[in-house]
Amino acid sequence: MIKLVAIDLDGTLLDGKKQVSQKNKEVLAQAKAQGVKIVLCTGRPLRAIRPYLEELSLNESGDYSITFNGGLVQKNDTGEIMEKAALQLADIHELVAVAAELDLPLDVVSEEIVLCLPTSATNQSIYGSLNPLLDCRPYAIEALDESKLYNKAVIAYHQEVLDPKILAIPSAIREKYEVIKTRNNLLEFMPKGITKAYGIELLARDLGITIDEVMAIGDEENDLPMIRYAGLGVAMANAVPLIKEAADVVTDSNEADGVATVIEKYVLKGGV
Repeated sequence: MIKLVAIDLDGTLLDGKKQVSQKNKEVLAQAKAQGVKIVLCTGRPLRAIRPYLEELSLNESGDYSITFNGGLVQKNDTGEIMEKAALQLADIHELVAVAAELDLPLDVVSEEIVLCLPTSATNQSIYGSLNPLLDCRPYAIEALDESKLYNKAVIAYHQEVLDPKILAIPSAIREKYEVIKTRNNLLEFMPKGITKAYGIELLARDLGITIDEVMAIGDEENDLPMIRYAGLGVAMANAVPLIKEAADVVTDSNEADGVATVIEKYVLKGGV
């Protein structure tokens, strides 16, 4: 029996207009009413998903989210951090050097604030435009210090420029960090081993839930670890090929209530 459903946002729960359909809302409410934990799993900070949590009534005691691609496990009602993993100051300086070499903008998410670092004089970050709820602030590299929590680093830029430059990232960096595209114009850097699956595993352990009782639904490269981890891994019809290949089930697209469809079948109706 599924007791926890981990759901990606963009391209999964959200349609192309970044909205949650009425059908998805209704089915998620039914699942929650049955005692199933509905857990949003995202690369965003909690601040940037609060409107969705409120819309889905997932801001009560006993509701949780996986944020920063598994870097934080948080209580939705208070924001309390249950589990965390983050980059170190030395890591940030190393990634600053990489971004500068690539002539790309590097943003560092520090809790609820995005530190926009001047690593490129010609290419300006589009991270803030991807999510207007982010609090983006220009920040001097020399002002970085050990007192801050560095959740993740990102390069947000136009795909036609970003993709060729990704190929130039040194193999040593790929071996040291999780380097994952979470959207076509967004590249993220996390500590090695920190993925959505990592966050889900910690939360499931805290709640006494086994792997077989977890469903994970996603569409992009950064969803792969949780799709492989879950007892029932679900790919959206619009998912990238490697997600579909790894999934146990392929549901309808994010434009056709695919989340609701698979939850109705495998959670509400107990399908196998």
